[in-house]
Amino acid sequence: MGNRLLPSLALCLAGLAATPVLAETPPLAELAQPGRVLMLRHATAPGFGDPPEFRLGDCSTQRNLDATGRAQATALGERLRAAGLGEARVFSSAWCRCQETARLLNLGPVEPLPALNSFFQDPAAREARIRALRDFLAAQPVDGPPLILVTHQVTISAISGGGTPSGGGALFALNGTGEPTPLGAVAPP
Repeated sequence: MGNRLLPSLALCLAGLAATPVLAETPPLAELAQPGRVLMLRHATAPGFGDPPEFRLGDCSTQRNLDATGRAQATALGERLRAAGLGEARVFSSAWCRCQETARLLNLGPVEPLPALNSFFQDPAAREARIRALRDFLAAQPVDGPPLILVTHQVTISAISGGGTPSGGGALFALNGTGEPTPLGAVAPP
């Protein structure tokens, strides 16, 4: 890693260490209710950030799920179905680790949503992405089907104010605004 990235990496690690991890509070069955949103961090993908040769359209250049991450995503999908969630509208970041997590949940077709893309290595994109995500959330019907948004730690932290481990998420109730009501967290399997 080049010396120019070390200060940014140190700041990010310090920020993550200071970010509280959300504790699981609601039962998983809460997600099966209309107007619920699960912002899910992609399952386990070894490493940190993206490799220097990272290209968005090429999974071979990205940090991807390993066998543990694939098993984790599959198990979370099974837990959600066992809790009564038969189907959901599923959206994902364009990063391969998010798309694979979303597919392995097996809860519905996966649609790309650029507002879920990471801004970890592009902090200048943060404001526009979070604004787009808040606009998306405000436009969703409060009595509509559950939503699963597979994204990254930085995105979840920006919306929830708390951290979540890989394969975990923050649960919200839509309320017609870009700031849905927090209900708690979903722990990873």
